[in-house]
Amino acid sequence: MRSDHATTQVSFTTALLDPAEPPPRFLTATSRSRARCGLGVYRNNVAAGLLNVLATRFTTVRQIVGDDSFLPAARDFIIAHPPRSAVLMTYGSEFPDFVRRRGSAACFRYVADIAELELARGHAYHAADADPLNNDAFSTIPSDKFATKSMRLHPSVSLLTSRFPIVSVWQAHHTGVDKPAHARGAEAALISRPFLDVEVHLLPDGGYAFLETLRNGGTITDAANAGAGAAEAFDLTLNLSLLISSRIVIAIR
Repeated sequence: MRSDHATTQVSFTTALLDPAEPPPRFLTATSRSRARCGLGVYRNNVAAGLLNVLATRFTTVRQIVGDDSFLPAARDFIIAHPPRSAVLMTYGSEFPDFVRRRGSAACFRYVADIAELELARGHAYHAADADPLNNDAFSTIPSDKFATKSMRLHPSVSLLTSRFPIVSVWQAHHTGVDKPAHARGAEAALISRPFLDVEVHLLPDGGYAFLETLRNGGTITDAANAGAGAAEAFDLTLNLSLLISSRIVIAIR
């Protein structure tokens, strides 16, 4: 019985998500044409709902590539990756990798990295709340002890690195400010929600390695060494300033 039920579910889901599939034989109606029509209406409603989820989650990707490219890709994604839960809060998590697999050209990786940033914003929005430390918490640490301290970062924090100017492009699409003329190379992003709104920060040189080391439990000294090893132009003062001003630290150990 369980096997028959599972087969029925798979058969119906396959037909529901793929317009090329005929309605399963177990669908009852006064005629096969009515069964096809009924399934078609339901199929369109489901597809429209899932397309809306993807279009809302990946608004910048849609703007960059246009509907002629985005909508067919989104439909293919829905067929390849149907929802596994009735809760669609995390639906689309495989979309960046799905985009990367659509071609080997750099443009696919560029769009996929933008999608990663947008996905990280969604994760930050739904992450657990935590109270960030204020500036006073840092000023009370003795200067000779600061380098040995480690930091616990806010649960909403995501770090991304790309060989494309993903932060500048995303900000240009969402703030109305033109992409800076110098924004042509690699950029790294800090995405977080220390309070009510999700924030996207462009990391300075070596900032990704610096924050990633802190997130993994390293001390300030460890993080500074990682940042300096990752970028010749690493500036510890600049990175510490962003660490504090972004309000992403919730504990000092």
